[in-house]
Amino acid sequence: MLSKYDALIYCMVLTSAADEQVSDTELEWIRSLIASLPVFRDYDASTMNQTAADCLAMLDDEDGIDLIMTQVKQALPERLRETAYALCVEVAAADLHASEEELNLLQIIRQKLELDRLICAGIERGARARFAIA
Repeated sequence: MLSKYDALIYCMVLTSAADEQVSDTELEWIRSLIASLPVFRDYDASTMNQTAADCLAMLDDEDGIDLIMTQVKQALPERLRETAYALCVEVAAADLHASEEELNLLQIIRQKLELDRLICAGIERGARARFAIA
């Protein structure tokens, strides 16, 4: 069973790996989010690398995404599901380009976590505003 922290990290790592490569920019962004957000206040950040490796190992399974999302949904209290989605959007935007694979994965995450489409659209719009290039 995943902890709520593991579940949030699995979501971010899954998003990063959607295009079959986990970029250094995305990993640094994940570390930055863990270090700065209140939701991770009680999390031991020294375990992040192992948590990420565990998630990536699950992706090797034929049904990896479904297995991960089932565990994530079980581990996350409903009040943190929108947070999980927001973290995924942040990671997708970290390299200033969301690939088609990342966008497809975001849709899967929305569906698996049973999130309201309008709320997700607001989260996505906020990310576009934060990551806009002047």
